[in-house]
Amino acid sequence: MIIGNKEFKDYTYVMAIINLTPDSFWKDSRAAADGALFAAGRAVNDGAAVLDLGAQSTRPGYTEIPPEEEISRLERPLRAILREFDIPVSVDTYFPSVADFALSEGAHMINDVWGLTRGNMAGVIAKHGGSACIMHNSPSPVVGDVFPPVESFLKAQAQVAVDAGIDPQKIILDGGIGFAKSREQNLALLQGYARLKDLGYPLLLACSRKSLFGGRVEDRLPQTLAATRAAAKSGVLFVRVHDVKLNVEEIKKTYEN
Repeated sequence: MIIGNKEFKDYTYVMAIINLTPDSFWKDSRAAADGALFAAGRAVNDGAAVLDLGAQSTRPGYTEIPPEEEISRLERPLRAILREFDIPVSVDTYFPSVADFALSEGAHMINDVWGLTRGNMAGVIAKHGGSACIMHNSPSPVVGDVFPPVESFLKAQAQVAVDAGIDPQKIILDGGIGFAKSREQNLALLQGYARLKDLGYPLLLACSRKSLFGGRVEDRLPQTLAATRAAAKSGVLFVRVHDVKLNVEEIKKTYEN
């Protein structure tokens, strides 16, 4: 897969979560504008391969902010990070106008939790030659076996991306753990995640500290590391995580063994 001027293959890489929000569910991932550069530097030093900036919380029960406010949260940190670090930058947004702003400023990828279903997101990404992370989501809860709706959605939306002009080498798929699914469905999806590789695109796994693991968010690191280890064993290309250094170390150990 290509993000910016870098190619990613034959390994499992870490995408670092940097939340420019006051209400994301894991407090240690929150970085106000003034702290974003420090958070990015720490993530880079800890071994992150991509930085994922999010200015709109998508935690359960979140309150949506308008795209104008999202851009205002994003503007200064994005410019500073692009100026200071030679690392691909992803922006986590589902508003085409925010994506257009971010890509025009030099961001390399859009991580869309609504899978290119909001407006002309695919066209915006294609216009800028950007990469796209397409995540499964649904306005109503998934019913029954989790795999058929996830697979059909991702297959269809990947085709939307290609038809819009996005380079197939710049597409990655995310099964959407924690979105429109029950805990049992999330666990089933996680356990069989490698099945999504049959869709023909690389995969991103995003389950860091999520509620499917149960208990308090502060206590979910061991399960997150176990998921990262399983992802590395099954050839998932990216894991999107809060705790960069520990996940990088877990991946390294897994490949060495």
